[in-house]
Amino acid sequence: MIAFSLRQFRTQAIIGGAGLVVLGIILLVTGPHLVTIYDTAVAQCRASGGASSDCNNPVISTYSKLQVLATALVLIVPVLIGMFWGAPLVARELETGTFRLAWTQSVSRMRWLLVKLGLVGLASAAVGGLLSLMVTWWFSPIDKVNQDRFGAAAFGTHGFVPAGYALFAFALGATTGLLFRRTLPAMAVTLVGFVVARFAVAYWIRPHFMTPVTKAFGIGPNGGFGFIETPGGALQFTTNPPDFPNALIVSNDVVDNAGQSPSTAFLQKACPNLPGPNGPPPAVQGGQAHAAVSARGQQAFQQCVTTISTKYHQVVTYQPANRFWAFQTYETLLFVVASAALAGLCVWWVRHRLS
Repeated sequence: MIAFSLRQFRTQAIIGGAGLVVLGIILLVTGPHLVTIYDTAVAQCRASGGASSDCNNPVISTYSKLQVLATALVLIVPVLIGMFWGAPLVARELETGTFRLAWTQSVSRMRWLLVKLGLVGLASAAVGGLLSLMVTWWFSPIDKVNQDRFGAAAFGTHGFVPAGYALFAFALGATTGLLFRRTLPAMAVTLVGFVVARFAVAYWIRPHFMTPVTKAFGIGPNGGFGFIETPGGALQFTTNPPDFPNALIVSNDVVDNAGQSPSTAFLQKACPNLPGPNGPPPAVQGGQAHAAVSARGQQAFQQCVTTISTKYHQVVTYQPANRFWAFQTYETLLFVVASAALAGLCVWWVRHRLS
């Protein structure tokens, strides 16, 4: 059964392996050049006191198309594995009826299923893991200047968590193929289900893997702040979060000692003289009003911020950068457990419902 499954999977394995080899060669050839640029241009620029954005630009602008391609590959390869390796794995045999022939050749239905799931599942995790580790190594100089490893895209394309994504996508595809018994519907459901799962984990679950750190800051006149008008017409006073390199910002609020945000009435009272159709301007960044605002308007804005800061302060909740690998482990385990649950569903379905 193992040899037969290997023959069935041979084409997909060759394509996946060839793709890894080609990408690996490209990254191996270009990677040292990125390191050289960082060591010579960025490091020397910072040592001489150059502006951060100017120092970072040589690395960020080098191989920009390859950066996009490598990131896109790590993001889409897991779902492609689920659609083209997982969904047809069982659905194709159910569509053609060849599973019955396999069961008559002294192969039990459990062995038939477990060999397929185990063999291709391990290959899926290996492809996702090797791809992400190569890209993580190549991106190391870029990560040093971006300092955003907890970003939604960066976290999912670095480390070993893409191996968990690939395994989950494969298990999801195999399960949907078994349930729907049709390849095309299974591929569509796999795509939607995988995207929904990734978004749910990234925005609702990942920020709470560990208890976040909370810090309070005073609102200074030189900070980044502004006003936002909600669709309902209410005003909100906002501030930029502090610069926490490679951290995950969970929340960033302006509140008083009771945890309440400034009301629209308070803001209009505190800032009555600011230009704009309804008092405060819709957005002000870096403590400076937009260019059209006069010096008098800027002075009024600074006075407004001073008034707000006497009653309100900034509270930032975040996950520190040193928790990156712990979060990688937790998220990988989450998707591995979800994959095992889907595999268990497949086993139960084949044993009790498939005939």
